[in-house]
Amino acid sequence: MIEIREGRDEDAAGLIELIGTAYSEYPGCILDVDREEPDLRAVATAYRRRDGRFWVAERAGRVVGSIGCAPSTEGMQLFKFYVARSERRQGLGSKLETFVETEARQRKFAMLHLWTDTRFTDAHAFYRGRGYRETGEVRDLHDLSNSLEYHFLKTL
Repeated sequence: MIEIREGRDEDAAGLIELIGTAYSEYPGCILDVDREEPDLRAVATAYRRRDGRFWVAERAGRVVGSIGCAPSTEGMQLFKFYVARSERRQGLGSKLETFVETEARQRKFAMLHLWTDTRFTDAHAFYRGRGYRETGEVRDLHDLSNSLEYHFLKTL
């Protein structure tokens, strides 16, 4: 059984494993926690500082999913949305995304948005299926993975 709960700083190792494994599915994607994703070391603290929320999904004590959100100038922004390969296409991603939708509506945001790596084509299909649309904006992160990201929006 999967439990979805608030993320804790103690989830760092599980989150790093989840995201590192997801990155390894794509050639050239590198997770450098200390230089590029230091918030993973204390995720609850990091999202509290941003006036945001963060959730993890656990199965048998193992982190199998994550999603975070925080206010931005464009609405509520999604972050760190990952689902373990073994849990994909079973509804977990939709459940996690619903946590963010609920949070955004409770806080009176009319828009959700996110940035996603251009290589994550399965994620793009998921977002489109959940009502997101691509804006046409692309940004270069200038990171170790040479990431380019697409911007997606969803009106609530």
